[in-house]
Amino acid sequence: MPLAAQQPRADLATARSGVILDAYSFGSGFAFDNVVEWTVPVTVSQHVGQRLTVDLSAAFARASGATTSGNFRVSGFTDTDVRASWATGSGHLILAVAATLPTGQETVSDSTVPLLSALATELLAFTTPTLGSGGGATGGFATAFRLGERWAGGVAASYRWHAGYTPVAGGGRLEPGGEGRVRLGVEGPVGARGGGYFRGAAVYTASGVDTTASSAATPNGSRSGIGDRILVYSSISLPAGASSLVFYGYDMYRLRPRGLTASDSNTVQVPRGNVFALGARLERTLSPALGLAPNVEFRSELTGESAGSLTLLGWLVRPGVDLRYRASGQVTLLVQGQMAFGRLADSNGGSVSLVGPRAVVLVDWSR
Repeated sequence: MPLAAQQPRADLATARSGVILDAYSFGSGFAFDNVVEWTVPVTVSQHVGQRLTVDLSAAFARASGATTSGNFRVSGFTDTDVRASWATGSGHLILAVAATLPTGQETVSDSTVPLLSALATELLAFTTPTLGSGGGATGGFATAFRLGERWAGGVAASYRWHAGYTPVAGGGRLEPGGEGRVRLGVEGPVGARGGGYFRGAAVYTASGVDTTASSAATPNGSRSGIGDRILVYSSISLPAGASSLVFYGYDMYRLRPRGLTASDSNTVQVPRGNVFALGARLERTLSPALGLAPNVEFRSELTGESAGSLTLLGWLVRPGVDLRYRASGQVTLLVQGQMAFGRLADSNGGSVSLVGPRAVVLVDWSR
């Protein structure tokens, strides 16, 4: 939030890449026996002068899912995001524009739709939930201001335009609706001596209705709508001897789509939903070059139709540990290992067990 403290060096450049593994195995009776995804992300950031920063991010992903009737596979490059942000002279206002280049897979075969649906499940939180789209563009701003002597507040807003594309071979062309987002946040020290630190924010997101042109499957075309989303999240960092103990949580609630009725048979309504998470991590510096952070997170997801109460889609607990090693003044190695345990609802009204590892190896380089 204190943007004035984020003035970059004019010559600073950073890059990050590595390998991320997300994998889950499910109990008997579920649609998938297991789903595995490998992601190789690449991000590059370059500061141009004291005010302009240019970022580029892309990835290569490979996912597979095993069922009793066969295997599903999908792989390829994702879309590429290019962003430029410019800080005003005061440092309290940042303007940003971004372009999503359609370098990923715009169109996939209908046989891969079940696998892509599993990757997009918010409870499982796969690193790469989708491989491509038609591209798009985003514009926005962020500003910060003082709240008393030690606290700061921030406001940000953005609008995203999505280009049309054909997501499934043989289907109609999809024209996604635009998306607007507003964010409010505060942060500052807490405690008698200011040893702790609190951050909190609320985000409101509204999306337009998606429309799909007519095809053999839908001669009259179709519409789909997703409700507005409200996200509240916060974290607090507290001193714990030579370590720092961080607690965090967030709650995202998805409302029913606006302007749609239950009798609108030509419109697919994305169900209401609620994703909730609580987590903790103990950050400890073992040496000037080595840091260790054991952590644990609980996550749950509820879903439901346009009326009535929400039902539990699933929950999981994910303990793990992070290791950060500064190999030199320019290179830092980050290694993460986690294991998830939980339950996921099945189509028969019951639930099945889920278990799966997440492994991350990333290398940061800066100059």
